[in-house]
Amino acid sequence: MYFMTTIATHEAKTHLSKYLDRVQKGETIVILRGRRPMAKLVPYDEPPTVSIPKVGETLDDRLEIPASAFEPLDPAELQEWGL
Repeated sequence: MYFMTTIATHEAKTHLSKYLDRVQKGETIVILRGRRPMAKLVPYDEPPTVSIPKVGETLDDRLEIPASAFEPLDPAELQEWGL
């Protein structure tokens, strides 16, 4: 027979880490407000879909800026820009 653990909201706030450890081991915990069930803590079983980069890493390829981007504009280009 399977029993779910039920706890009050105050108990959940006070000892959340302890209950998360139990959930990680496969237990389901129902959080009550008064006598009404309000939430259920269950193990998370979906694989992560987003890769979070570490410090210094990027998600995109490196952006290469050609040397020509730093060359002075010719007179026609300066006129197009209104300079």
